[in-house]
Amino acid sequence: MKRGKVTVVGAGHVGESVVRALAEKDIADIVLVDIPQTENMPAGKSLDIMETAPIYGYDAKITGVTSYEATAGSDIVVITAGLPRKPGMSRDDLLNTNAAIVKSVTEQVAKYSPGSILIIVSNPLDAMCQVALQTSKFPKNRVIGMAGILDSSRMRAFIAAELKVSTENVHAMVLGGHGDTMVPLPRFSTVAGIPITELLPREKIDAINTRTCNGGAEIVKLLKTGSAYYAPAAAAVEMVEAIMLDKNKVVPCAAYLDGEYGISGIFVGVPVKLGASGIVEVLKLKLNEDEKAALMKSASAVKELCGALK
Repeated sequence: MKRGKVTVVGAGHVGESVVRALAEKDIADIVLVDIPQTENMPAGKSLDIMETAPIYGYDAKITGVTSYEATAGSDIVVITAGLPRKPGMSRDDLLNTNAAIVKSVTEQVAKYSPGSILIIVSNPLDAMCQVALQTSKFPKNRVIGMAGILDSSRMRAFIAAELKVSTENVHAMVLGGHGDTMVPLPRFSTVAGIPITELLPREKIDAINTRTCNGGAEIVKLLKTGSAYYAPAAAAVEMVEAIMLDKNKVVPCAAYLDGEYGISGIFVGVPVKLGASGIVEVLKLKLNEDEKAALMKSASAVKELCGALK
């Protein structure tokens, strides 16, 4: 069987973490690319990761480069390039700087891998998805934002800690933009099938919701010199695996909506089915009025952010 090919753009903490975690899945060869100014850094990180192969038991080939020729023919491209958040910064503060970076990266990706599926990790995520879609001119099912899996994973971790249960028993659903207006959905968040609304009092659920929405900022404040990378990388790898193995896996992702949930023309986090073609289907949840209002508020914030793109 022909091994697939995945390119990871950006050799910072998120990019290298994606490469390391993806290599252990052993489902594709990997190219790590960064700007020429980084000289041999991508090659060095790739070699270091590849030398763990005999220990972890995988055969994926890992290559580090500073030009895009070696990325040609990639099945999936994970874009992590961009400046990270610093304390006091919102994701939105990165808007136009990272938009220029993502635009430049996407032009190269579209040139060398015109049939690829793009997974966007760069912040502010929903707006960067918009930039990648407009630049690549790919169909909407092949441009996907990594957000909902990360936000839901944070919520799952907080629920498991509060209830002192295994994280394996916990499922959570977070919709909306990847920012302060994201929409945790306690009604759709369960422990072994039991909604957390039956297991936790309202004040505990509210605290978990708030911590979920501020999950990235909490880590930025603690690190002081950067932003989260292990959990974002793990979320991106889950998406890559679902696509490469054609799992039709249902996960929350940032998808370009054309009327679903009453939203059009922007990327918003919703549950989707991920398979070999990218987004196979957008799934529609039956939201109550409060949940609908929160999702529309989040979509409005995303639309406003996209409107600020220069």
